[in-house]
Amino acid sequence: MAAPEKYKEIKDFHKYYSGASQAPILTIVIGGNHEASNYLWELYHGGWLAPNIYFLGYAGSVIVNGLRISGVSGIYKKHDFHLGYYEKSPYDHRAQRSIYHVREYCIRKLSLLPQPDIFISHDWPQSIEHYGDLRGLLRHKRYFKADIDAGCLGSPPLMGLLKTLKPKWWFSAHLHTRFEATVPHDDSARTSNESRSLTVENPDEILIEDDEMIETPSNISKNNPDEITLSDEEQHVQPPPMASVTKFLALDKCLPRRRFLEVIDFPIPASDQTKSSSSAKPTLSFDPVWLAITRAFHPNFSLSSTQPAFPSETHARALVERELKWVNEHVPQKLDGGWAISDCQRFVATAPSIDPSESGTIKEGTPQRKYFCLTNEVVNTDPVL
Repeated sequence: MAAPEKYKEIKDFHKYYSGASQAPILTIVIGGNHEASNYLWELYHGGWLAPNIYFLGYAGSVIVNGLRISGVSGIYKKHDFHLGYYEKSPYDHRAQRSIYHVREYCIRKLSLLPQPDIFISHDWPQSIEHYGDLRGLLRHKRYFKADIDAGCLGSPPLMGLLKTLKPKWWFSAHLHTRFEATVPHDDSARTSNESRSLTVENPDEILIEDDEMIETPSNISKNNPDEITLSDEEQHVQPPPMASVTKFLALDKCLPRRRFLEVIDFPIPASDQTKSSSSAKPTLSFDPVWLAITRAFHPNFSLSSTQPAFPSETHARALVERELKWVNEHVPQKLDGGWAISDCQRFVATAPSIDPSESGTIKEGTPQRKYFCLTNEVVNTDPVL
């Protein structure tokens, strides 16, 4: 784990892992930059981190009661963005950080999704601060000003995704402050806020001394070449009508007197209301389009620093259309006629709990990645698991 030594303290996740405690509701998560990356790598395509806690993977998309929830783990670093996954376990000091750097491979896959209802990332999309209360943000985080002026606060590829996918909601974290914004997709109502020097930040702020927090090169322009956008060329795989705006919300750290938790109601699509009303629990399902994208891009998955060239957008959409036909024909047959993730992946503890009284049966390597690959008929790039 990449984190300052003073923060390396066992808290309470082990209780959820062992089953001593359980998340009371279905919880969907992505990874940030202070995680047990070796564990998340075992679930690269997504899987249960603990009972009722589902990891979307390094990039992923699922359906919950008809709502498409998509996301990407990690943070942006330009020097690793165009590379493959060259890291080998056990990770050295550099690999502990590079393993969670977002790759172009993930962004290109996500860019082919239909419109998500919800998108989740750790990083903020680059320049999102200009669509909300910039002055208020700088009053609370005055040291953001240099990065905002340089156009390098946040992730350029994520802003490209936001503009391409136009999700209804986008949730982020990472910068340890609550911030909301509204991004119009007709570019007619962009908020223009002047940045200015402000008062001293909150003295109760607990900072993580980690140079991964904010990208600060001096020569990054606001029009970053790593921002990926797709053309408007008509394709066979067409998304539904897009939202006119994307609502963005970032929350603070989970500390006393901090705004780290909010409740937002999402209406269930009419097509799913009948099925949902018959069960009190939400239904977590595979996203067929994401399975098709995974199959289409699997030949480009790289375990070295060299990343093979990607197909053009036109070719990529044609590949996804072809693979979607395969997915619709073959995957439900393996999942009891539906798309339920529980019919493919179930949580299995693969390491002992730190509390001997919580330990149960332990298996070597998680089978969840194996079962995902078998169901979607892609090569398991970690055959040991």
